Amino acid sequence: MCPRASRAADELTRAELAAGARALEKKVRRYQPKVVALVGISIYRQLFPSGTGAAGDKPETFGAARVFVLPNPSGLNASYPGFRHKLIWFTKLAAFAA
Repeated sequence: MCPRASRAADELTRAELAAGARALEKKVRRYQPKVVALVGISIYRQLFPSGTGAAGDKPETFGAARVFVLPNPSGLNASYPGFRHKLIWFTKLAAFAA
């Protein structure tokens, strides 16, 4: 979403997010994936402000692609503290994309 490193999604400006969303949408149109996986609930909520809920499949689409949100794998993510808590969601993504 952004060509620079940041510690958290909330460090990105609205302009950076808007530019990143446009670039991602262009890639989705070009490559036509079935699913767009977003890493982090924060970035999902910034892209889809009316979006609700936690990780998992979402009703929104990005281009023609379905949206799936994964928990951020950062060690700072207290909601999903360990590897096995996060692995569950990557397994669900594989099933969702199948």
